[in-house]
This record gives sequence, C-alpha cells and structure tokens, in this order.
Amino acid sequence: MDSKKLRTIIPAAILIIAGVAFVAHFSVGTLSSFGWRDIVVMCPLGALATMIAAKALIPRALVSIVLAAIIFMLFGRAFCGWVCPVPLVSKLRGEDKKAKKAVAADAADAATGTAANLAPLTEEEKAALKGGCASCASKRGGKIDSRHFVLIAALVSTLIFGFPVFCIVCPIGLSFASIFLLVQLFAAGQVSWLVVVAPALLLIEVVFFRKWCHELCPLGALMSLTAKANRTFKPVADPAKCLETAKGVSCGACARVCPEGINLHHPEFSEAEINECTRCRACVDACPTGALSLPLLAKKTAKVATKE
Repeated sequence: MDSKKLRTIIPAAILIIAGVAFVAHFSVGTLSSFGWRDIVVMCPLGALATMIAAKALIPRALVSIVLAAIIFMLFGRAFCGWVCPVPLVSKLRGEDKKAKKAVAADAADAATGTAANLAPLTEEEKAALKGGCASCASKRGGKIDSRHFVLIAALVSTLIFGFPVFCIVCPIGLSFASIFLLVQLFAAGQVSWLVVVAPALLLIEVVFFRKWCHELCPLGALMSLTAKANRTFKPVADPAKCLETAKGVSCGACARVCPEGINLHHPEFSEAEINECTRCRACVDACPTGALSLPLLAKKTAKVATKE
C-alpha cells in the first residue's frame, strides 16, 4: 500500500475509532486530548492556552507540552502529513488530481527519456539557479509568517478572555465534535443546534479558507518552530540516481507534488523552509528514479534537501 492511501486511512481511522469509542462509552478522547483513565495527553497549543487561562503551571499540561516538543523534534511536522484530519477535506476539493497527473507524466518521462521536461538545463537556467532569488518573499518556516500572528492572537485572546478561545474554532476539535454530534443525532436522536454549527464552522475554515494549513494554523506554526531542532527523517536525494545531478536534466517532480511547496534541490526557490516538511513521502513516491528517501539520519555522502 502506497503512502498516499495510508495518509488517508490513518486520520480517517482515528476519527472512526473516536466515534466508536464514544458510542461504546469507552472514552479515549480526541487528538485535542486523548488517553485512557488517568493517562491523558493534551494538544500542546491547548495545554499552553489552558495554563495561560488559569495563570498557573498545570503539571498535566506541562508534561503534554514537553512530550509534544520531543515528538516534533524527532519527527518534525509528521503530524500534519499523517495524523491531522483537516487535510482530508482537500481530497473532496480534488486538489490532488493535478499532482497525480504530474506523477504519472514523470514516470512516463523517466521510462522514455524523450519528454521536453527532461531536456538538459541551459546555461541560462544553471546561472539563474546559482544566482538564487533575491526578490523572493519570505518563506513559511522562517523567522515569522502569518501563522505566527494567529498563534500570538490565540494566546493573547486566551489571556484576555480567560479561556482557550482558539479551541472553540480549532478545525481538529471541530472534526471530532462533528462526528460525535452526528452520532448523537442518528444513534440517540439528540438534536442540537451544534449539529449544524460545528460542521458549518469546519467547512468555512477548511473549504473557504483554502490556505488554512499553510497560512492560518497556529498549531502548525508551533510545530514548525520546534521542528527547527529536528535532524531526523529529512528528505535525502541520492546524487547517483537523481536526474538533475546524475544526468544534468531538469525534472522537478518532487517540487511539483510537495504540499508545502519545498524545492529539494533549489531551496532558494522554495515556498517554505525544510522544517515545514510533513514527512508525507509525496516527493519519494513521485521521484521517477527512486532517488529520494527519508532515512533516520542522513549519511554524510548524501545530498540532504535542506538549507541550514
């Protein structure tokens, strides 16, 4: 089974398990706060907001933040690529169709070696790549972007109003709330205005705000800040297999399919820094020559797709 299907199955399974557990009165919580009995781990943003609202250090919340920081340092933003239910909505919009066609075209090009996009790089193109892009806008994952402002606003509003304001509109929480409310509606016949409000808010956030994950998500901002310390499972290209380094031809398959807009070979043209990588393996699957991998630690001889 390829990674793309797994990235759909895993978050969907988490939603289903939470819904079944809710019906069976076997509480396991949600991604906002999950666990069993006395063992509970909170969302790091929710945990931080809870302590700000209470104006006190809460051991359980503090432990949750430390655990989350360790996970982010080890796996980067893998949560966004493999666990978060929000990206599932993008499939309803058909946003992955173009990427699928691009992957198929790249595979055909690699087999025939005759397509135009595999033409040798011109001297002008090589010079442009070496020169970089001085006028490029600031990238996500850099010092600050729009998500950081949303993160600051979420924490400041919590301090002002005395409760975690963002948690009310968090799309992750709304995803689980919508499932639970629908279960109550069809299984127990319990009607509530929240049955309409929760799914409506979720749709507004992830459908109408199409760049929610890239431009608005404060949890993503928190993860990318911590992921700056990450050194594991970074995408690595084998120079002997890569079409660009081995044969001097342009390909760009990995850059076209990356949901974060990361250009592995030319980071100066990336929309985001490498700490925004979600480890989704889309680039690995798209590479027509199998030159990309996500090793635990990159070998010194390998070309690491990063810009330190």
